[in-house]
Amino acid sequence: MLSVLRRALAEVSLLLGIPLPGCLTPFAQTSQLQRRQLATAAVEPASQISTPAIIPYNKSIDLDPDANMPVQAVSVVQPVYLALSSLLPPTSRRGSTEDQIAVLDPSVFRTPIRRDILHLCVVHHLDSLRQGTASTKTRAEVRGSGKKIRPQKGSGRARMGDGQSPILRGGGIAFGPKPRDFSTKLPRKVILMGFRVGLSAKVKERSLGIVESLDWPGTKTRELEARIKELGWMKTLFITGQEKVPVGLERSVRNMEKLDAITAADVKVYDLVRWPRLVLDIAAADYFERTLSRKVPLAPDVI
Repeated sequence: MLSVLRRALAEVSLLLGIPLPGCLTPFAQTSQLQRRQLATAAVEPASQISTPAIIPYNKSIDLDPDANMPVQAVSVVQPVYLALSSLLPPTSRRGSTEDQIAVLDPSVFRTPIRRDILHLCVVHHLDSLRQGTASTKTRAEVRGSGKKIRPQKGSGRARMGDGQSPILRGGGIAFGPKPRDFSTKLPRKVILMGFRVGLSAKVKERSLGIVESLDWPGTKTRELEARIKELGWMKTLFITGQEKVPVGLERSVRNMEKLDAITAADVKVYDLVRWPRLVLDIAAADYFERTLSRKVPLAPDVI
């Protein structure tokens, strides 16, 4: 078969006047070389490609049609707007925050809700909390003699071995638990997506608050509890972007069952799902945008 194919190739080369190789291997090499050159040609001039500026559509008609300006259609999205709240009472505020609005990254706080991603992250976290120290003794570990209890035959009763048999009281456990590691693995990108989905779900449920700072002047639980009831922030997790939770807030929430404070670096996806309400300071919002943002271009009127 190969000789017939070679003969046909030779006849084609005589008719066309183009020398062709005598085997099939050079054809594969030539096609691979061509593909490799095309790929290289597509990569090499990448440094000459300029990123066009984002221009609103209503202003794009004013561009000079004769100018050689690269035009590219870029999908822009509107940011997430949230009104700033204040943990401090009105008498001790440094400045009014009633008219201030926080502009949040939509790639972090407006991600499509994925319940499957949240389920994977929650199960992954709960698996890591399992100790896995349960242990039982097998028949080889139970204390006792290995002597046969009674003869094999002659007693009229069932045959039986030593006293460590699993069918006897006080004997070993046949398939009991042994120490093991219950932790599971989850890709890092899935965990990051779980953070985006968790924060976006709180925004959609209107259970996410932004404050300028979480500094609390006092250390009395009673004063903070009165302020929390006034704001309606029971069952709330306070998240700060600082290295440590402010001392006043940490000491005040220590004796409150339905409140807790944590740093943004220590928060888990499980915490976002577990707590009904989240309150972030500006530093925590910046931390999540810095670590979770997908660099989605915003609308031109915000840039």
